[in-house]
Amino acid sequence: MTTIAVLGAGKIGEALLSGLLHSGWKPEELLFTERHPERAAELTDQYGVAGVEIADAAKRADVLVVAVKPQDIHPVLDELAPLVGTESLIVSLCAGLPTSLYERKLPAGVPVVRVMPNTPMVVNEAMSAVSPGTHATAEHVALVKEMLSSVGQVIEVPEKQQDAVTALSGSGPAYFFFLVEAMIDAGILLGLPRAVAEKLIIQSAVGAAKMLAETGEHPVILREAVTSPAGTTINAIRELEKHGVRAALLAAIEAARDRSVELGK
Repeated sequence: MTTIAVLGAGKIGEALLSGLLHSGWKPEELLFTERHPERAAELTDQYGVAGVEIADAAKRADVLVVAVKPQDIHPVLDELAPLVGTESLIVSLCAGLPTSLYERKLPAGVPVVRVMPNTPMVVNEAMSAVSPGTHATAEHVALVKEMLSSVGQVIEVPEKQQDAVTALSGSGPAYFFFLVEAMIDAGILLGLPRAVAEKLIIQSAVGAAKMLAETGEHPVILREAVTSPAGTTINAIRELEKHGVRAALLAAIEAARDRSVELGK
C-alpha cells in the first residue's frame, strides 16, 4: 500500500486529494497538512482524509507531495530534512523550483520528481508535466504519472524544459481567462447583456477547445475554416494583428518563463 501525503492543501492540493480518491485511493492511504485548523477540519469532514503535521506526514507517507507556495519552501525542507530518506519519494508541485534544490537540502539519494500542473486540476482537466531528478527511477515516475492521471493528462519532459512549461501551460489558463474576460466586455460594448455575452463566449471557448483536442487539425486550419474571404472574421483578425496581439502574447509567455527561472535561483 502506497501512502501519499499532500503538504499544503490549497486549491491544487485539495484537487489532487479529490482526484486520488475518485481514482480508487482510499482515505486511509492519504494524508494532508494544512496550517489553518478550520480549513483542515473542513477537508477531513469532506473527504475523510486525516490532516496531520509535517513530521507525522514524513513518518507515515511513502510519497510526499509538496504543494506549498515557492516562497514557503525553505521552512518545509528544513523540517523534512531530518525525517526523510531514500525510501521516501518527494513530488514537487512548486513552480520554478528545480529538483536540485530539494536534492541539496534533503539527505543524499532522496528521489525527487518535479511537476508543473495547472489549475484545471480542480475540474479533473489538468495538464501536468513531470521531470525526474537525479535519483528518481522509472518506477518513481510511473507512480507520479499514475497519481496525476487521476486529475487530467500527463507528459514527461526534460527538466530543462520545465520553465517553458510553467510559462505555457502552468500560467496558460490565466491567458485564456484574460481573453474570455475581454471578449465578454466586447459583447457588453456591442449591446449584449452580460449573461448573454458570458454564455456565448464560454461555450464558444469550450467548443473550440474540443475541436482542437478531437479533430487533430492544426489551429491554423481550424481558424481558416471560420475565416471567409472579405467576411467578418478576417476583419477581426486584421485588427488583432494590427494591435500586435500575437507579439504581445509571445512576449508575455517569455516574461513568465523568465520569472520561473528567477524563482529557481
